[in-house]
Formats: sequence, C-alpha cells, structure tokens
Amino acid sequence: MEKIKVGIVGYGNLGKGVQYALSQSEDMEAVAVFTRRDPKSVRTVLPVAVDAVENIQNYVGKIDVMILCGGSATDLPVQSVETIRDFNTVDSFDTHAKVPQYFEALDEAGKRSGKLGAMSIGWDPGLFSLARIYFGSVAPDGNTYTFWGKGVSQGHSDAIRRIEGVKDAKQYTVPVESALAKVRGCENPVFTPRQMHTRVCYVVAEDGADLARIEQEIKTMPNYFADYDTEVHFVSQAELNEKHGGMPHGGFVLRSCKSANDNDFLLELSLKLESNPEFTSGVLVAYARAVARMNREGISGAVTAFDIAPKYLSPLPFDEQRKKLL
Repeated sequence: MEKIKVGIVGYGNLGKGVQYALSQSEDMEAVAVFTRRDPKSVRTVLPVAVDAVENIQNYVGKIDVMILCGGSATDLPVQSVETIRDFNTVDSFDTHAKVPQYFEALDEAGKRSGKLGAMSIGWDPGLFSLARIYFGSVAPDGNTYTFWGKGVSQGHSDAIRRIEGVKDAKQYTVPVESALAKVRGCENPVFTPRQMHTRVCYVVAEDGADLARIEQEIKTMPNYFADYDTEVHFVSQAELNEKHGGMPHGGFVLRSCKSANDNDFLLELSLKLESNPEFTSGVLVAYARAVARMNREGISGAVTAFDIAPKYLSPLPFDEQRKKLL
C-alpha cells in the first residue's frame, strides 16, 4: 500500500501535534515541515526534513496533502489560497463569522488548480459542526447549543499575541454553568453569547507596552472578544509558563427538543481533552486522508466536514468498514 505523503506548514503546537498524529497512521507519512523561521533552528518532535516555506514548490509531485497549521487571524486566509495552487490542503480555520468568504476564495482557487482543500477542520468547527447538523436534522423541534471549555482556545490566544506590545498570551473559554444547567433541564432558553461564556486572558506584555491599550484592543476585538464578558490579567512569562503551560480544552454540543408527541429529548456530544492541539491534529490527519482519496477521484475546490463522507476518514478499506463498524 502506497502511503499518503503529507507536508506540515507551520510548526507550533498544532504542527507538532500533526507529526505525532501521523506517527499513529500506518497509511500516512510526514515528508517535510515548512517554516518561516530558519529551518536549522527548528527542532522537530520526531525526525523529519525541515525546509523554508518559500521552497514549498520544490515538493510538487512529492506531497499529496499539505496540512496548514497557521493561525486563522492572518495566516490561513493567505496561505490556503496560495498553497492550493499546487497541493491539496487541510486547515483548521475557525473564525466562524468569516467562513462563507473563506470558503468562496478557497473553492475558486481549488477549482482553478484541480486541487482539493478541506477547510475549518478540527473539533469546532469540524466534529461539533457535524453534531449540530445531525442533531438538528433528526430532532427538528428544539434548539442547539454549543458550549466550549473550560479550556485554552488556540485561535483566540493567537489573536491576542498578534496585538502590538504582546509577548505571549493564553485565553481560556469558560462556560457559564447556570446556562449549561438550563439547557440540560430542557428549558430551551434563548441566550446571547455573553450569557453562555466568559473569556479569561492571561497576557505577557513587552517592557514598556501600553497595558490599557492592549486590554482595550482585546476586549473590543470583533469576532473574538467584543461580544463576551472578558477578563484580562497581565502576568510575567514565568507565571504564564508555570500556571498556564498546558493546552486543555473541551466542550459540549446539546440539542434540547421535543418529539411530535411532546416528549423531551436531550442529545449531547462532549469532549474533555488534556491537549487541544493534539486532538485537533488527529482530526486534521484523518481529513487529510479523506482529501487525498477524494482528489484521486477527481474532486476539487473547497469542502467542509459537511461534504466529506465518513468512509473517507477511516484507514480501513470500505468493505472492512461495513463489516466492522456499521
């Protein structure tokens, strides 16, 4: 069996997690890591070639899928449409409000090149998106609620680190427990985003930075913090490393609804993760397998988790899936 060859673009926590996840997939292999840093300065968690991102076109024909591990705020909107000119791609773009525009740009670029790009792949958006569409379809009379945390959001933390004067940051998303209890009680409440979650930020500022400006920029950032009660705590790098060095996360998708005969239904999917990036990486790798298979069948453009049949995700042959999993 010829292995699916994978490139990793970006080598932060997510890129490292992708390399670990690939090591658990016998039908896939990491070919190279691509970085904007000096390749000699990058120490990978497992042996693999490291090259400069500007050399990526040297790998045309040698890599089946590129997994893009940059941030949603500024990296992915540029990287995705550039990379899909030559390679199939998978990314974890998670700015929900900008998904339609992102999809349109990636779809256009992919159809021009004949390559396939899977976008917004992770556990949310991604697996949680599937729960929302499945739950709402089979139980139509009710409301769907998504709660995240308590845990570290990689995208929100990255967005804070992009602010001028910020050296490092971690952002925790925290569900409002009273809101979660109302949903589980089948009360079918209507919430604003602020009533469902609190955002707690721990920020290491550069020496001499304007702390008031940084806090204001965080709390008013559209698509990330503006619609939530947000706490900003300035800490030292040592304190951030010691008390907030992990990357836990999790969350819930709940559907509170009624049958036509007025019986209550509560549908729930939950995750509790010690490492958000390592789990997200596992999802990305499974969808990279799907993208490689689908492109070989002639499919190009952009796809989301909604467009990809589950059979493409599993390393098992299709007949074995039916035998063992159906």
